[in-house]
Amino acid sequence: MLTTTFWAFLRHEMRESRRYSNAIVYMTFSDLRARYRRSVLGPFWLTIGTTIGALALSFIWSELMHKKLAEFIPTLTAGLILWQFISGVLGEAPSLFIRQAPLIRNLNLPLTIYPLQLLLRHLLNLLHYAPVYILIALWVSQPVNLNTLLIIPGLLLVTLNLLWLALLIGLLGARFRDLEYLFATAMPLLMLLSPVFYKPDFLPFSEMYIWLNPISHLIEVIRSPLLGHPIPIFVVITNLGLLLFGSVTTLLVFRRMRHRIAFWV
Repeated sequence: MLTTTFWAFLRHEMRESRRYSNAIVYMTFSDLRARYRRSVLGPFWLTIGTTIGALALSFIWSELMHKKLAEFIPTLTAGLILWQFISGVLGEAPSLFIRQAPLIRNLNLPLTIYPLQLLLRHLLNLLHYAPVYILIALWVSQPVNLNTLLIIPGLLLVTLNLLWLALLIGLLGARFRDLEYLFATAMPLLMLLSPVFYKPDFLPFSEMYIWLNPISHLIEVIRSPLLGHPIPIFVVITNLGLLLFGSVTTLLVFRRMRHRIAFWV
C-alpha cells in the first residue's frame, strides 16, 4: 500500500512538472534577462572569465603537478567548467524556496518547478562554458573517439543527481536558514578537496580518499569521456547509487514537508 502511494505521488509530481514546463522555461529566461540587464556581453562574461581562469590556473597547476601544459590544460578546463556547474546549483539550493517566497505565498504552483528552473538556468550557463573547452581541445589536438559519446549519459546522470540535491537542500534550507551560510562557507573548501584542478590519479598517495568525496564522481563521470577516456565502472555505479538512494529519500522528505514550505518562507 505504501509503495503504491509513493509511486502515485511520484507520477503526480512528474505530471505537474510537465504541465508547467512552459512556465519553467519562461521563468528561467526572465531570471537570466534580469541578471544581465544593461550588460553588453551578458552571459558571455561567463565564457570570458572561464577562459582567463583556465589559462592562468593551468600554467600554475601544471608546474605543481609536474605535467606538460598541453596534457594538463584540458583536464583543468573540464574540471573548472564542471565545478562551476555543480557548485552553481548547490550554492543556490539552500535559498531556493526562500528567494521564491512571494510566488510560493501567492500562487498555487508545484514546488518542483523551482529546482527545475534552477537546474535549467545552470544548464544554459554550461552552454556558455562549453566553447572554452572546445577551443582548448582544438588547440592541444585533444583526441576524439567513441568514449567521447559517453558525455551524454554522464551529463544526464549528473543533472538528475543535482536535481534531487537541489530539491532536498532547498527543503532543508527553508526550514534551517543557517544552511545557506554553511554552504557559502563550505563551497570554497570543497573546491580544494575535490579533483577540480587535477585528476584523482595525479595524486596516487591520496587517490583513495579523493574518491570518498561524492563530487569527485560527479566530475569524473563527465570529464573522463571529455578527455577521451572510458568512465570507470565504479564511478558509474556510484552515480547510479546516489541517484536511486537520493531520489527516493528526497521524495519521501518532500512528501512530508511540502505543505509547510509556504509557512517557513
